[in-house]
Amino acid sequence: MAAAQAQVWVSSVMHVRCPDRLPEEVFRQVLEQCAELSPTVQALPPSAALVELKGVLRYHDADARRLGEVLRVRTLSRLGVDLRIGVGPTITIAATASSLIGAPGGVLAVDPGRVHDWLGPLPVEALHGIGPKQAAVLRDYGVHCVGLLAALPPATVQRLLGGKAGRIAADRARGIDPRPVAPRTLPASVSVRHAFVQHTLDGAQVRGALLDLVVRLGLQLRRRGQVARGLTLSLRSPAAPRGRRPAACRRPPRTRTTCAPWPTGSSMPPVCSAAG
Repeated sequence: MAAAQAQVWVSSVMHVRCPDRLPEEVFRQVLEQCAELSPTVQALPPSAALVELKGVLRYHDADARRLGEVLRVRTLSRLGVDLRIGVGPTITIAATASSLIGAPGGVLAVDPGRVHDWLGPLPVEALHGIGPKQAAVLRDYGVHCVGLLAALPPATVQRLLGGKAGRIAADRARGIDPRPVAPRTLPASVSVRHAFVQHTLDGAQVRGALLDLVVRLGLQLRRRGQVARGLTLSLRSPAAPRGRRPAACRRPPRTRTTCAPWPTGSSMPPVCSAAG
């Protein structure tokens, strides 16, 4: 029984924090480097990840802290990205450890036997999962560190922070976090970027482009055996008056042709005259 508990209570969870505003392509490459150490990698977009090392410690013949240092060296040499890596027996301990590492990066591993001594002096807002509003409420009641939060009865913490939130905070202050690392990758990117060049066109160029578009469309419909019906395009000049068409666009007046009657016994054709 003791051997089984010792096997479970081991620092095997690695919380990886990348620099802020890391491009998505580089973040995917960091996840690939994590997958080289363990197949159980949970992506936490936009710039964090969880790695479960419990099943690969014997394969690599190294502890979790050593694997964290290997990951940091690989990403720094291959990608130029320095990571902040926290190692602990649970997700809360590992994430809290990675948040305490300053720039540019480093590895902080918490031994399972020193979890309570390590968490106790930390300020209450440093515990992973405690937000600013919850920390303000706890400080108003004199709970300034994680040790005092762990010493409170869970029912008291629930009255201060609410039912579910208080129960979770009380458990995490005691180092209890049963959540497993669930393998999850980033979804395939579907974003398409295209830079459009801005052009400045005058009215004549715009009308010419539209007319060319209509002609091309008509040719395509004719080739397909379709008839373009109801396709109308107004290319009125901005300077043209609205009430009367320009003289160049007016239709010529209709003419009426009259012919004189054919003379009786004449071989000449009649004389036709056009009248307006």
